[in-house]
Amino acid sequence: MPMTLQQDMPMIHLWFPSALLPEGWAVAVRLTLSDGIITRVETNAQPSAGDERHGIALPGLPNLHSHAFQRAMAGLTEHGDGAGRDDFWTWREAMYRFVDRLGPDDMEAIAALAFAEMLETGFTRVGEFHYLHHDPAGLPYADPAELATRIIAAAASTGIGLTLLPTFYAHANFGGLAPTPGQRRFITDLNGFARLLDATRRAAASLPGTVVGVAPHSLRAVTPDELREVVPLAGSSPVHIHVAEQIREVEDCLEWSGQRPVEWLLDNQPVDARWCLIHATHTTATERSGIASRGAVVGLCPITEANLGDGVFDTKAFQAAGGQFGVGTDSNVLINAAEELRQLEYTQRLTARRRNVLASGPHLSTGRTLFEASYRAGSRALGVPGGGLAAGHSADIVTLTSNHPAMVARIDDRLIDSWIFSARHGVIDSVWVRGQKVVVGGRHVARETFEQRFRTTLTRFLT
Repeated sequence: MPMTLQQDMPMIHLWFPSALLPEGWAVAVRLTLSDGIITRVETNAQPSAGDERHGIALPGLPNLHSHAFQRAMAGLTEHGDGAGRDDFWTWREAMYRFVDRLGPDDMEAIAALAFAEMLETGFTRVGEFHYLHHDPAGLPYADPAELATRIIAAAASTGIGLTLLPTFYAHANFGGLAPTPGQRRFITDLNGFARLLDATRRAAASLPGTVVGVAPHSLRAVTPDELREVVPLAGSSPVHIHVAEQIREVEDCLEWSGQRPVEWLLDNQPVDARWCLIHATHTTATERSGIASRGAVVGLCPITEANLGDGVFDTKAFQAAGGQFGVGTDSNVLINAAEELRQLEYTQRLTARRRNVLASGPHLSTGRTLFEASYRAGSRALGVPGGGLAAGHSADIVTLTSNHPAMVARIDDRLIDSWIFSARHGVIDSVWVRGQKVVVGGRHVARETFEQRFRTTLTRFLT
């Protein structure tokens, strides 16, 4: 049966031969967990008789951008049109058609498997950018947060940490263009969005640790007046927005405003450390410096950006400007934390035509740079402390098995490098979220249940 987060959990002791702590690698590490929190960290410690013993311990990664329902579309949009015109915009039309019949039970079943897969690959919190709000006719459900509640239920049953980002979506393009019929399930007005947000916050209160932010979908989908109303609804919580993902988006924004999307956003909104700019693919050096100076995070989704043919964000230049970035799985065409990090580095190598582009300095590990940068910025973007494996912080832990062929005779940073760049399946052994063990032997403890629900849903939905 699906699991739910346990309360008042007993004290747990875990022992690892090696662990990545905030201050660096340590050996013979013993963690004490109580009620989901790391209460004590010992190094150079001998294991006690009742300790669970594992391999290499890392903090769990944040997945800062997901559309869970799109996991069910994976592999269904890979046929060309014969004219070489396939791009993001044709994919979007296919996505609109796909959601026409998706119901609440379908949403929950799809999200649960997607979240389980995230946990199995090392993500322990997800930022769910949630814009599917209404029934197939485009009418609000009796509970305006019906589908958001199903996302919360999927997070509860899998154990993943959740930052839920209800999305305000009102228009088809810049200048307040009327929405298309395919967008009917996303569309709301300001009053309707306020009701949706209130209902979502009430539902989220049932799941400890859940953060609720706000996501104006994009500058295409909101007017300046609407954006000024929506952003303050976040309070101190995260604000996420898609921006500058596509060249056509940049061209349309220039035609509408005389400015590029990120340029306009920086000039017209109080962009600060609460903000996460998703993709920001097509930006200038001035725009990247502006994002960095405001302390906003750029949310990169390398696998999806490659799948959609978006382009490549200049992560190296952004890094050099002091910018902060994290990774997300976006369309969930393939869910794998290490592969997102690997794809991020490899796209930089292909454009720069050199190796180890994002390593933070001479002779330093590329894998560790990617991991720690994504951990810190992703945690902030999802509204949670990024304290790592330290006393007082949530016990969100991923263990790598030292028996995997890719990990043989590796120590310290070579472990992360080998996980990201040379290992495939079977490296991740166990995962804890808030002290609850949700992955054992590389598989979610309720995977069979989630798989069966997913199969039943997709068989009915696609046949």
